[in-house]
Amino acid sequence: MAFVLELETASSQEYIKNYMITIIRSQGVHATVHQKEDRIIAALEAKNENLQACIEAISTTLPASCFLRNSTHYEIEGEPSELPDFEYESPLGLGLCPACQKELFDPSSSRYYYPFTSCTHCGGQYAFFEHYPFSRENSLLSHFQPCLTCKDETGSVSHKEKHHLNSCHSCGIPVKMIHKGKERYANDAGSFRTLFEVAAKALRDGKSVIMKTTLGYRKFYLTSQMHRDSILMLINAAKITQLISITDAEFNALLSIERPILHVALKDTELKAQFGFSSDVKYPDDGFTLLLAKELLQLGIDTIAYESVDAEHQADYLIDYDLDINTQEDLRLYVTQESRFIISGERVAFPARLPFATETLSVAHNLVSINDEKGMLFDQLERFESVTARKVMVFEDESIPFEHTNVVKMAEDEAAFMSVIAEHHKFGVKTVGAYFRGEPSLLYYDGKKVIRVVPPINFNASQILQKISELREGSDRLVEKITQDHPKLHEDLLALNDHKADLFEAVAIILELDERNYRGVMKEALKFVGKGGLQVDTKVNDNRFDHSAFIASIISYKLADVDVTLLCYSIFESFGDYFSELLQEIQGKTKASEVVLCGEYFGNPSLFSRMQRNFKLKPPLLNKRFPIGKESSVVGGAYL
Repeated sequence: MAFVLELETASSQEYIKNYMITIIRSQGVHATVHQKEDRIIAALEAKNENLQACIEAISTTLPASCFLRNSTHYEIEGEPSELPDFEYESPLGLGLCPACQKELFDPSSSRYYYPFTSCTHCGGQYAFFEHYPFSRENSLLSHFQPCLTCKDETGSVSHKEKHHLNSCHSCGIPVKMIHKGKERYANDAGSFRTLFEVAAKALRDGKSVIMKTTLGYRKFYLTSQMHRDSILMLINAAKITQLISITDAEFNALLSIERPILHVALKDTELKAQFGFSSDVKYPDDGFTLLLAKELLQLGIDTIAYESVDAEHQADYLIDYDLDINTQEDLRLYVTQESRFIISGERVAFPARLPFATETLSVAHNLVSINDEKGMLFDQLERFESVTARKVMVFEDESIPFEHTNVVKMAEDEAAFMSVIAEHHKFGVKTVGAYFRGEPSLLYYDGKKVIRVVPPINFNASQILQKISELREGSDRLVEKITQDHPKLHEDLLALNDHKADLFEAVAIILELDERNYRGVMKEALKFVGKGGLQVDTKVNDNRFDHSAFIASIISYKLADVDVTLLCYSIFESFGDYFSELLQEIQGKTKASEVVLCGEYFGNPSLFSRMQRNFKLKPPLLNKRFPIGKESSVVGGAYL
């Protein structure tokens, strides 16, 4: 007999499966472990005397993942006859697992306060990755030879087994701190600890610190200096629920090995006074931020602010090392008790694989798909030294750094829509869908090709007052009222004529929001705590979304002194009804069996909850492993 343990997961990578194999190998239990679709299935030798210890080790040492959901176990016939093994194909961009964090803070460890600490299954490996196949020789650490201890670890049955980038104080990377032209170097436990102590004290004193972490350059400063682009880093886990309003699902995701960015409501009165109702938040992830957080906690600081910057950005202090690193956009996650999906970002979602291959090479947002013997591999274009394909699909606003005889331009909405079909294996199945990022778009897949049913059209603010006056009978009186009674609004609308504002920027300007973009409207909508909104005009005119009617409706409510928070919420609620009604209408006409949602605006809680309510009997399909945002275009492009 075999004891079978199944874990439900939606990850595009196999680090949880591989970590599980490492635990099983260390216990000497024969097993087979596979990751297929949305499940990790481990069949373990039932008669092995270490089975119970192995199961307990999996339960206690397997890193928490925001992609792990339910688990089940049962017995089946058959007996595994050998230890499981794993492949280590791609570098990771993760937080640190519990074992590596223990090393980081253990004074007896050779990696005590060593910020590059990681293992085979965690850490910011992608920073040092140059090109495939992934190996130390093909990384930026090729000039750093591992010491005998690190080399032995990579050949042992442990969480360091096969670790291409293993290093410690003896063979690792020196780090320098630069302040007012003076350099301070760290290359052992004592000097590293001093470096992070100095950085923490500088932050306490109101200085700014740029740190080259293994997950990119970050500029840190006190929360009193936060601004729109800042992310609130919650350092003290014990105080998280005192500082922000967060569900159990969000709390677990925040502290998971993926360390995503979440957008949550603030609870602490001082933070709300500084930054408003809600904020992007994150928990310390790689060795650099964990060590900085430890020193800040020693100084009684529970939160710090940071923003992602480039190498040229300026600060009072710079913590750097002499290696150019690769970066990925951070993971932004949507989490509720019922739903979770990636809103946007490359990290954790890429590199990724789908098992079924095409002869099409897809390029979008600096990501590319490669066809090989295992299927399709998706990663940054620079990570591949050569590519071959019969056809190249390229995002319509991008160019490619190579020549090909068969290059086809693709639209972002069509490619993102197709990515959901590919992930859910809905090839040949009639499907309708909505894409929302910038402009709304409705699409139909007839089983062979994608068709824009209601195509997106870019908002044109030019002559907006004239367009509103010509909408319908009586619309001219609205324009007269604006002109005569609301000079400030009239001035703002006239200014739009010379400004290439997108739709939500125009809305934010009309509503006089501080943050004049989609994000500003979304954050205002999140403040709403009522039960229902107003009906904002969202209609189709000549098979296009009618921007003028939409703007006119918002202006009418503003002139009626409707609460801005209610109005912002109503905008997304109305978009939810707009998409639902049209999708159901198209579905009825085409007999499509599935509905798809894609585009990062559906990561807006006000909009997504409305869609969930309207499609309660059969929820729409979304990307599972990939972001619902622009990054998924590279996946769909391979299958268009």
